[in-house]
Amino acid sequence: MTEKIVIIIPARYASSRFEGKPLALLTGATGARKSLIQRSWETACDVPGVDSIFVATDDERIAQAVQEFGGKVIMTSNNCRNGTERVAEALQGLVTPADIIINFQGDAPLTPPWFITGLIEEMKRDRTVQMATPVLQCNGHTLNMFLEDRSNGRVGGTTAVFDQNWDALYFSKEVLPFIDKAYAPDDITPAYHHVGAYAYRPRTLEEYVGWSEGSLEQLEGLEQLRFLEQAVKVRCVLVEGKGRVFWELNNPVDVVRIERVLKQNGWP
Repeated sequence: MTEKIVIIIPARYASSRFEGKPLALLTGATGARKSLIQRSWETACDVPGVDSIFVATDDERIAQAVQEFGGKVIMTSNNCRNGTERVAEALQGLVTPADIIINFQGDAPLTPPWFITGLIEEMKRDRTVQMATPVLQCNGHTLNMFLEDRSNGRVGGTTAVFDQNWDALYFSKEVLPFIDKAYAPDDITPAYHHVGAYAYRPRTLEEYVGWSEGSLEQLEGLEQLRFLEQAVKVRCVLVEGKGRVFWELNNPVDVVRIERVLKQNGWP
C-alpha cells in the first residue's frame, strides 16, 4: 500500500532573533527577490514522491504571501510554542490522514531535496522509527562558521551527537563534541550539523503536544529535545551535501551567506 506523505512548513512572524523572518527577501543570481518562505516552498516542491505541501502559520501576512505565490496554507493558533507543535496542530486540518509527516523548516531554503528523501526512505525501511532527522558531517568551513557565531555571541546552527545505531544522544546550539583542533575549509571534522527537518509518524507527533516542555528543551530552545526527554528515540539519518553548501537563516547576517550561495550556484 502506498503511504501518503505530506510536507508541512511551519512559519511564524515573531522571532526573538529575526522579526518577520519568513518574509525576508533573498536576492538570487538573476536579481530576483523572493521571500524566505517562497524559496523554502520552492525547495520543498523539489522533493519527489510527496502528496501535498502546506505552510502552517498563525499570521495573516505570511498566509497572504504564500497564497500570492500559489502555495497552500493551513491556519493555526498563536499558542504553538515551536514548529513541531504547529505541525501537529496543522495535522488536524488535513482532509485525508497522512502516514509520514515531514516538518520542513521555513528558514532552510538551501536544503537539498535528497535530505528529505533520506528521511522518507529511513521511515519506510525501519517501521520502528517514530521520527527521524538529517545530520550532515561538517567540513572545516561549516565548523568555522559555527565557531565564529558562538565567539560573537550568536546562536547559529545546531550540532548532534548519536550512538552506534544512529539514534540521537543529544542536540545542542553549542558545538559538540568539544573540538580544540583547527581544520582547513575542506577538512572533514568530528562535528555533525543537525539539519532542521523532521519526519514523524502521526501518533508520535500527536503525543508530542501532550507532553510538558522539559528543562533541556527550555534551556537549549530546541524542540526535538522534548522527544529525548520523553525517552522517544530520534533516528539521525546521515546525508551528504554532494558539494552543496547548507545553512539555515537564523540571524540577519545569514541573509548574506545564503544569497552568496544562491549566486554561486546560479539559482534565480
